Amino acid sequence: MSEHHSSPNPCLSCGACCACFRVSFYWGESDAAPGGYVPTELTQPISPYRAAMKGTDQPEPRCVALEGEIGGQVFCTIHPKRPSPCREFNASWEENEFNEACDRARQKYGLAPLEQGWDKL
Repeated sequence: MSEHHSSPNPCLSCGACCACFRVSFYWGESDAAPGGYVPTELTQPISPYRAAMKGTDQPEPRCVALEGEIGGQVFCTIHPKRPSPCREFNASWEENEFNEACDRARQKYGLAPLEQGWDKL
């Protein structure tokens, strides 16, 4: 979200993506590797070169770093140290780009899709 406007980030009252998808990434992003930053204790290996956030590699995923109630108030306990898939996942219509996965995650939890222009209010 850009710093030049004051509309609330809908992610802070959603969190659906954190409880809908497997968050897998190159293991070197974990703090077990030089230059890594994702807390290793919150990850699990899924292949020789890939890790996943604990809680996301199961039929009903929910990332262990997610605190709060989906659709209510949520936050990521490791936000500055979150892995690349989280950094690259934007709310739908953020920076005027549609994100079908955001809408799909929101729908799973009974939340309406985000409307274009929410970030310009």
